[in-house]
Amino acid sequence: MKKTVLFEQHLSLGAKIVEFGGWGMPVQYSTGIVAEHLSTRKQAGLFDVSHMGRFVFRKHGALSFLQHVLTNNAAALEPGTAQYTMIQNQGGGALDDAYLYRFFADEYLLVVNAANAEKDWNHFQAEIPDFPDVELVDQTEKLSMLSIQGPISRQILSKVLDDSTLPEPSRNNLRVSSIDGVRVLVARTGYTGEPLGFELFVPRASAVAIWQRLIECGAVPVGLGARDSLRLEAGLPLFGHELGVDPEGKEIPLFSCRLARFAVSFSALKGDFIGRAALLRQFQAFERIIKGDYADIADLPRQIRTLSVRDRGIARAGAVVYKGEDQVGWVTSGTMIPFWQISGKGIFSRISDESAKRAICLALIDSRIQDYEEISIDLKGRRVRAVVAPFLLRSEAPPSSRSILYGLEEESGELPEGQIVSGKESPLKRYSQTVHTLLQKAIDNTKWRQQECINLIPSEQTQSPMVRLLSIMDPAFRYGEHKKIKAFSDVEVFYYQGTSFIAEVETLVVKEIGLFLGCREVETRVISGQMANMAVFSAMVDYLNRGNRKQEQRRIRAVMNNHILKGGHLSAQPMGALRDYVARDPQTEMPAVINIPMLAGNPYKVDTGQVRELLQRHKPELVILGKSMIIHPEPVAEIRSFVNDLDLDTIIMYDMAHVI
Repeated sequence: MKKTVLFEQHLSLGAKIVEFGGWGMPVQYSTGIVAEHLSTRKQAGLFDVSHMGRFVFRKHGALSFLQHVLTNNAAALEPGTAQYTMIQNQGGGALDDAYLYRFFADEYLLVVNAANAEKDWNHFQAEIPDFPDVELVDQTEKLSMLSIQGPISRQILSKVLDDSTLPEPSRNNLRVSSIDGVRVLVARTGYTGEPLGFELFVPRASAVAIWQRLIECGAVPVGLGARDSLRLEAGLPLFGHELGVDPEGKEIPLFSCRLARFAVSFSALKGDFIGRAALLRQFQAFERIIKGDYADIADLPRQIRTLSVRDRGIARAGAVVYKGEDQVGWVTSGTMIPFWQISGKGIFSRISDESAKRAICLALIDSRIQDYEEISIDLKGRRVRAVVAPFLLRSEAPPSSRSILYGLEEESGELPEGQIVSGKESPLKRYSQTVHTLLQKAIDNTKWRQQECINLIPSEQTQSPMVRLLSIMDPAFRYGEHKKIKAFSDVEVFYYQGTSFIAEVETLVVKEIGLFLGCREVETRVISGQMANMAVFSAMVDYLNRGNRKQEQRRIRAVMNNHILKGGHLSAQPMGALRDYVARDPQTEMPAVINIPMLAGNPYKVDTGQVRELLQRHKPELVILGKSMIIHPEPVAEIRSFVNDLDLDTIIMYDMAHVI
């Protein structure tokens, strides 16, 4: 067996060594798999993953080669980013799945599975003669790889990095850093489902020292056993189980794995890559299947799904899955998973110190089976019930991931908070009681908000007594819709009668606000920030398409905004009001949004020097300024001057709601 540079460290920690992919690796330490799994979910697990293959691609032809032999769009990677991808064959099956990193502009690093490293290398060598000017280097021995995953991984890594600076806080971002003067490549990637997690590429000679530093700072060594249970709970595939061939020896189509939606690209930038035709058929079948159309199910007969086992028993790989009496597939991976129980509900819920176990599995089952359907699994002649779960773990509430239970929920019998029910009382008395309870709560809440605390949200600050009185008078509840009519020389005509007083007040307010802000155009009818921004975006799209009313409207070609993690407002994000109005970048296949860069030492102050460069490179049609969290003034004048100097056809929008 081959050994990683950390082999002796594993032995000193009481590791049980097993052969995996030709390497002697720790399956567990003295603490055991359950404790290691739970430690990763609540603290930080440290993994030696140096057994995985690490190939470096260099020179001018590297990108073209990667576009041909991998499923994802490598051209989408800017330096400092990574992507999940697959190594495919001509029939649309998987030779392996992999991760592609671009730490530097002039090279790519591909990480492949240990058991497939030699096969993958030979596959690349067979394809490379058709691509001149490509250098392929095996750095598996030279470059060690560690993974630290879990809620406190960020805290630990910040302690050991020389400059304490981590990659930008979203998945697949990279940074070149150092530990004790040794260059370390840091990636926000991992194989555990944790929202916080990092993988480190370090020189072999420094791996032991860095491993020790991470343990000293609180990381818990974790073996392959817990690594497998963690990835299984997260629903992540393992080659030879969810990818490769099924129990009948048939090739599993790549789109049977739902990660293929993110790992396979049909971008024009890729050209005619290996397996494109077969993958396109699978993708088209997948699109129809999720709409309930099974006409092309022969191209994607089964898909990998997450199952929660409801009865006692552990479903292992190869177990047959049934729907009624019909065999519909097989378990591909399964085990008993430990998990931390949750106390409380919603935003007030907390991960407790109590743990439990549940049986879960991944299964390759009929594509017609839907989420939440009940099925059964044959365990050596005994059928156990299971439910198809859309997911078993969620990670969108950092710093911790949270286990999601299906089919195991207990009936508490509790009523919603505040509900008053008594079968002995008359309905009228019950309703009266409920109304009085809610009225008292409203009174108490009003006193608290207006007298016992200081509300810092501008739109919710306490109004003056006069404004509060006006807000309950008759004009506050009348329709005030109106429109300029050209036939009346652009006079505003109100749609409803009895609104002359409203028209008078509105005219005065428009005049005063216009004077106050120095604006030519003012809209005074109060709407939410989301709606206000959507009004601007939709008007701009309408303007861009003013010359062609018979074709599908084109969206805003490129938008520059403040990222939500740097204080940007939701309404300016592709996930918010901008969603339906911004185009997709043909290179990245993501919304065509360029985030306004911040200073290296201050993540909330704009780096105006970089802004000018980005404006010149991307030529955005819209720049959105304004934030939810404001520490420094927005550089409106500077950006306006840049746009003028560069002679760009760019509109600048300043959402100043939180400033006003």
